Parts: sequence; structure tokens; C-alpha cells
Amino acid sequence: MRALPLALLCIALLPTGCIQSHERDAADKDLARERTARDAGAPARPTASAPAAAGKPRLTGGNQQPRRLPNPPFTVTSFASFNEPWAMTFLPDGRLLVTEKPGQLRLFDPATKATGTITGLPTVAYGGQGGLGDVILHPNYATNRLVYFSYAEAGSGDTRGAAVARAVLTLDGAGGGSLSTPQVIWRQAPKVSGAGHYSHRLAFGPDGKLWITSGERQQGAPAQDMTTNLGKVIRLFDDGSVPTDNPFFAQGGVAAQVWTLGHRNLLGIAFDGAGRLWTHEMGPMGGDELNLIERGSNYGWPIVSNGDNYDGSPIPRHSTRPDFNAPEAWWTPVIAPAGFVIYSGDLFPYFRGQGFIGGLASQSLVRIQFDGVTAREAERYAMGHRIREVEQGPDGALWLLEDGAGGRLLKLMPVPL
Repeated sequence: MRALPLALLCIALLPTGCIQSHERDAADKDLARERTARDAGAPARPTASAPAAAGKPRLTGGNQQPRRLPNPPFTVTSFASFNEPWAMTFLPDGRLLVTEKPGQLRLFDPATKATGTITGLPTVAYGGQGGLGDVILHPNYATNRLVYFSYAEAGSGDTRGAAVARAVLTLDGAGGGSLSTPQVIWRQAPKVSGAGHYSHRLAFGPDGKLWITSGERQQGAPAQDMTTNLGKVIRLFDDGSVPTDNPFFAQGGVAAQVWTLGHRNLLGIAFDGAGRLWTHEMGPMGGDELNLIERGSNYGWPIVSNGDNYDGSPIPRHSTRPDFNAPEAWWTPVIAPAGFVIYSGDLFPYFRGQGFIGGLASQSLVRIQFDGVTAREAERYAMGHRIREVEQGPDGALWLLEDGAGGRLLKLMPVPL
């Protein structure tokens, strides 16, 4: 837990943000809900002012002197479309790996707009929120060509769970390639029924460790159960072995993998320039969260939340349990966050150090202003479609993937000032 309480910052509701749907499958539809109380015992949270009316310039900062920006501050160009795209990552040569949830891995060349296929993937358990998930490169990809990917894996008796594997990528001269020597290095345990809340987002930290978000599979209670690795943030070596300095290493079993617990459905993970780890997660009927991840902390789900159950029954608020780690920012109505990058490029110098989160229900790109260990929503850009993924390109451009069948790959470039 924190040594000192943090100033926890609520997000002001935007009139255009009152979206009443969350991440969906046929069995999982979310509703809008009431705004929750502030955390008791913590310093008072200042309420962020609502941004100026659409069309007016915003005053913003970053590492540069404050300046007035057009709204939106970017142009949008569509490059390609995919079948239920879920995640993407750039190769050193500027091409993109794009995952499609039904189980395909695509290779896309922005220069030629050609799309190829990468073969050698395992069979995925496609359905609901499950299928092929995240994809990232090993920090030493240039020498070892290792690609890491997550997916939903079938078990016995109609059960499923997330898995993470790595394989060697070989590209061919025809715009495609293959994965070889695949190795599963992590699995959710236990596998359970249902097809939601896998999470399975991946990131490598500054120290070379592999971080995995493990959703609670719509089960709730496992998030507090250290005999499972559901509802947790996981920290591993790149081969899947467990670092001895993990906070619960002495407990053995899957508990040794755990860095933090008490999470719901974490669909974004990113490190800031100071090496701090941030995640966001979907709340139930309200209470989407942005959290600073702190070693050994319990984030309270399902005991507390700033949202309520889908049947309308209340969940105690974070204010009732200051022993749990409360979010740095939260949203009611929901934005249904998905994808997350903390910007470090040069094309948008005024956004350096700020975060960008895709919004599924809100059909938006949400900009986050960080101030050390605090955070707030700074701006929300309407995109007109559910945004599944956000990435930063090699040249500093922002790239988005829309959700669903025919989801487009979009490139965002700055509007000249």
C-alpha cells in the first residue's frame, strides 16, 4: 500500500460522454449509472473543469510552453481494415503486426498498404470477448526475433482461460511470414466457464520484466483469492519464470506471480517516462478506473468499486475502505477503456508524457494529463466508432484500431499550428 495518501482525482463528466454501453458481447451489456462519492480519508479531490465547447481551441501543455491547439489537434487517415482487430505493434522496419480476434495475425505495410498473414499461431477459443489478444516484441527483438502474444485457450468441460506464448518470427519476401518454436509461458489458473474478462494485455518494463494483466473472468471473487492468478497484475521474467523479489513470492504457487490483486478487467497497461506502471480497467455499472500500480497493493474488486452491480445492487465505494488502493481517476458514466499509450514522440511535442486511452462505449480517444502520481482526463476526442487499440508509431504518429468487423486502422497526424 502507499506510504502516504495520494490526492485522488475524479473525472468531470462531459456532456458528450454519457454513453450507456460497455465492452459487449451477446451476454454482457453495460448501462450508465450514478456518480459515486469521493474517497473518505483522502485529501479532497479537485473536480476537473469540463473542457471548452467543441470547436474552440484548448489550452494545453506537456513539456512545451502552453499553447492553443485546434480541436481536434490531429487529422485522421484510414489505412486499412481488419476483421475484429484487437492489438498491434510496430516492427523495426515500420511494418505492423495486427491481431484479429478470430485467430489471425496480420502483417501490414503502411508504405504500400499491403496486408499479409503470419502463420504458426495456436488454435484460439474464439467467442464473446475471447480470441487472439495482444502482441508485443521482446526488448531484444532485433537479435532474437521473439514475439509475444496472448489468446483465449480452451480447457476441459467448456472452460477457457488466457494464455501467453512466445515464438520466433520469420518474415518472407512475399509480405507475410511465420512463427516457429512457440512456447506457452503463462496461463490463467484455473480455467473457468464463460467468455469474458480475459484482459491479457502485455508489456515489458524498463527492467526487462514481462507484465501481464489477468482479468477475473467475470467471476468477481477470484480477484481476492491468492490461490488463483485471476484478477491480478502478473510480473515474470521473459521466459515465464518468477522473479524472487515479487511481493508474494514466498507464498509459492500462482501467488508468486502476482504483483497486485483486486482487479476486474484490465485492458490497458503502460509505463510512464519515470518507470511508473499505469493500468486501466473496466468497472461494472460505473466506475471505470485508471490506477497507478504499486507493489503488493490490493485494488479492492469486488469488495469495493465506484460502480454498482448490473442488477442495480450497490457495491460499497472506495470511500468505505481506505485500506484498498483507490483509483487515480475514474469514470461514471463509463468510457469502456481499451488500449493505452503514454506518448513519448516528437510529432506532438505538447502531448509528451500524456496518456491516450481508446474508448469503446464512449467511441472516443481520451487524453490523460499526468502530474507525477496523479492523473485526470484532459480532453476527449469524438471518433465516431468504438476504439479498441492505441499505439505510437516510429515517427511519433498516433495509430488507432477500431473495434469489430471491418475495424479500420487509423493514423493521426498533427494539425499544423
